[in-house]
Amino acid sequence: MIADQTNKIATLTPPSRSKGLISDFLNFLWKSPKTKTLVHFTSTEKRIEYNQRIMQRVGVDVDHYSVLNVHKIGIEAPVSHIFNELLNWNGDSTCWPNHIAKVERIDGDIKTIRILPFGWHNYPFGLKKSFFGLNFIPLFYLNSIRVKQVPDAFDFDNARYLLYKCSGGYPIGIFTMYVRTSIAELGEKEQSQLLFAVGFNFYGKESKSNIPFVNQIWEGVHNRVTANVLNRLKQLSEWRIEKMESGA
Repeated sequence: MIADQTNKIATLTPPSRSKGLISDFLNFLWKSPKTKTLVHFTSTEKRIEYNQRIMQRVGVDVDHYSVLNVHKIGIEAPVSHIFNELLNWNGDSTCWPNHIAKVERIDGDIKTIRILPFGWHNYPFGLKKSFFGLNFIPLFYLNSIRVKQVPDAFDFDNARYLLYKCSGGYPIGIFTMYVRTSIAELGEKEQSQLLFAVGFNFYGKESKSNIPFVNQIWEGVHNRVTANVLNRLKQLSEWRIEKMESGA
């Protein structure tokens, strides 16, 4: 039994730590994620219905924001453990491209975060307010609307989540990281399900979110990075659980 546990642990490793811009690019943009995470829908109506259920669950007005897309991954770890990993999200995380988009907690609080491109606090080349007319420092602020650390007594799926309002030079809107117990009736086999959902308007204007070329580029980058982030969170969570269970 001990030998079996040792062999099992030996096959699991934590996500490798990025060392710079190149490794961030390779790990989060170039690399094809092991598990595909983007939730696909057979019709626009089903997409809207699914997205509205998420928005309503986290208490967001569905008439004010719309979800751009949803990513989901199954993880063999308890909901509480995965949520603790989310609460530890910072500029030292192995699950986020921190050299490309630096995570900086304001006053060390998970409730207020800014994302800085390449860690820049100021514009390059002596520029003061923008770069070719684009304001992207910070890429965006994350201001907490709600941090649900303890599920309600009536919650059947043990749900916990972080919900943020986003603002800044990058597309603004909402962002939620949501974890719950898997639901067998939905064909979910893992212990837990982790979801990332984004809703936004480009610079606060619906018209810009309807430009096909802009959408295709933004969604392509967003989807690849998000899929790799979720896969790394899965790898980290399952590695930690196996270590704990083996007593290592």
